[in-house]
Parts: sequence; structure tokens; C-alpha cells
Amino acid sequence: MSNREYSIGQMLEMEACTQCRLCADVCPAVSASRDGMVSALSRMKGLKQILRSRTSLFAKLFGKKGPSEEEWKKFSGDVFRCTLCGSCQEVCPVGIGLKNIWLSIRRDISKSGNRPEKIEMIRENLDESHNVFAEDNQERADWVDNMRDAPEDRYIRDKAETVYFTGCVSAYFPLAQRIPMALANILDSSGVDFTLMGEDEWCCGFPMLGAGLGETLQAFIDHNVDAVRRKGASRVVFACPSCYQMWREYYPRQFEILHGSEFLARLLRENKVPLKELPLTVTYHDPCDLGRGAGVFDEPREVIRSIPGVKLVELPANRENCRCCGGGGNLEMFDPELSSAIAARKMEDVLSTGAQVVVTACQQCVRTLTTYARRKGVSVEVMDLVQLVQKALVGKNA
Repeated sequence: MSNREYSIGQMLEMEACTQCRLCADVCPAVSASRDGMVSALSRMKGLKQILRSRTSLFAKLFGKKGPSEEEWKKFSGDVFRCTLCGSCQEVCPVGIGLKNIWLSIRRDISKSGNRPEKIEMIRENLDESHNVFAEDNQERADWVDNMRDAPEDRYIRDKAETVYFTGCVSAYFPLAQRIPMALANILDSSGVDFTLMGEDEWCCGFPMLGAGLGETLQAFIDHNVDAVRRKGASRVVFACPSCYQMWREYYPRQFEILHGSEFLARLLRENKVPLKELPLTVTYHDPCDLGRGAGVFDEPREVIRSIPGVKLVELPANRENCRCCGGGGNLEMFDPELSSAIAARKMEDVLSTGAQVVVTACQQCVRTLTTYARRKGVSVEVMDLVQLVQKALVGKNA
């Protein structure tokens, strides 16, 4: 291991940390666990000690040695008990790019012998199956078979103007499969020329990034870009904020990139989505990767307000300050109890609004909050934005 995983800019940013503790105050993992060791403040302090211990001159002058194996494992465990929600970066008064530093730490740890065992499972699943769940990638579009009146081509066409990139969670996790069904239904009803990629779609690469396996990312990027290019598409649409953010930040900009909420807002402005009245009170949860990560706050609310009869009640903490649901950063793999505890606090916010439905724009948020609500018997419905639109859609349903 070495300090080469960190850029010079990141090294300078670390030294700029004022230890103001604002990051710890907004951290969902800290508030749910009441463990300050998982805070950004503690993580930054531990990282700086490690980096200095690796510097030969510093070690000679002060007799510092690198962390012991036991210390590394403890630090590693704390590092991966993070949802990568970006709240710490949002409130940092000196503007430190904390999220990228956390990704660099994960990459550093993953190259050591002290990474969590689950990382090897993530690597093997992606290497062998090209999806994070180790499912048969030929079955990536099998959710179409559960749709009512699905076309014979199953939405997998040789050429199309728009590619709908489904993502691993929506493709394979039964609870989330209603999301691609709903979006495909809406696109079809709106006359959009679109196609799925089917087995040609590979994981976007976000799980690799979150696991510190960034060195394996390029092969997936190259494959997905080539697959979209072969479709002759000019646009790629995502319902998954993590896939969307990966394509925005790590993929070459060869196509127009839109999250589903942005594309739906455009279609609604063009009067292409026929909607009926839906008497419903909803609140909206801003997904971390879509909101703080990509700055998409207005379009989901525009879509909600476009539905006749729907009343939007904002959460106590919303937009840039929206609290994480607990489902990000691969946290469920490393500490499912902490993930559930974060979801519990999120659900308290939801219930305080009195809304009948909590709407989000992320399949992972839907999965995390729905799982918690069912286990605890919470009487609030959780749905994705595209499911809400489908519920108001005039005509056929999935």
C-alpha cells in the first residue's frame, strides 16, 4: 500500500480540514449508530495518521510505524460503514471533496489485505456475471415477461433513438422490478422510440467504485458505450441515480444523458404523457446520488406537481439537506443493521408529514424503505416517481 491512491489536491484538502465537526452532526451513520468512529471527522483523522506513517522522513523523525493488522481491520470496518451520501461534503465549510476522498480510501484498503470479505464476492460476481447479484446476465430483461401486453420484441430492438439503461437492482430484485415495468409502460404510451439492451447491458460500475475496485471499471465502461453505440442511440435514460451519476462522471460524453425524472419532465412539458386525476398526498425523498450527487432537485417535483389531484408535502429535511435512506455505499452488504437503523430515522421524517405515500426516484431507496416498512408494519406506501406517474397514466398499465 502507498499514498499514490490520493491526488496532490486531496492531500492538500485533508490538511485544510478544520475539525469543525459539522460533518459528524449531519452523518446518518453517526446519528443512527451513535458511534463517532464512523464519522467523517474520525475517518479523516485516521487517514491522515496512516498517510503520515507511510512517509519515510516522518517515520524516521518521529519513529512512526504503519498501523497494525488489527488497527487496519478496525479502520477498514469503519470506512465501509458509510452510505457515501455526501451530506458531510454538503456542509463542509472549506469545500473539501470528501466523497472522492472516501472512494480513494476504499480503493486503498481494497488493495491491501485488510478489506472486508464481501468485497471479494462483489468482484467475483461482476467478473463472472457482469452484474452485482451473480445472476445470469441473459435474464437481465426477464422482468418484461411480467408486464401486461408486452410487445413481442420485449422492448429489445436493433435500433432506437433512446436506450433505457435498467441497472442491476431493477433488473433482478423482484421488489424493484415494478420500476422498469412502469417506465417502459410510460415511454411506450408516450410514443418514445426506445430500446432495452438486454444481456448486452453490464453493470454501470458503481458497485466497483463503492467497493474500491475502480481498476476493473474501464472494461465495463467500454462495453456499455459500445453496446449503446451499436443501437444507433443518441440518448441514454436511467431510473437509477447511481447508474446516471456513473455515466455523467466516468463515461465518455458521447450521448445525451438523462435521469428518468428529467426525461419525464420533458415529456410532460411536451404534453406527451396523458394523465388522469389522482387524489393523493405524497412526500418526496431526494435520493443522495440524484440530489446532492447530480443536483437534480426540481424535475422530480415538477413531475409530481404535473399530476392532477396530487398534493406534495415536503419532508422536514429536503433537497440538499435530505437525509439518506440507508441503502447507499454498499452499506447493506457490510452492516445491514446500521442500514436498517438509518432507514428507521428516515421513516420518522416521512411519517411526520402525514403523507399517504413517500415517493423517491431511486430503486435502492424504494427497496430499502419498503423493506423497513414491511418489517416494522409501517402504514405508508413507498413508490418510485415512475410508479406514481404510471398510477395516473391514462390507458394501459403494467
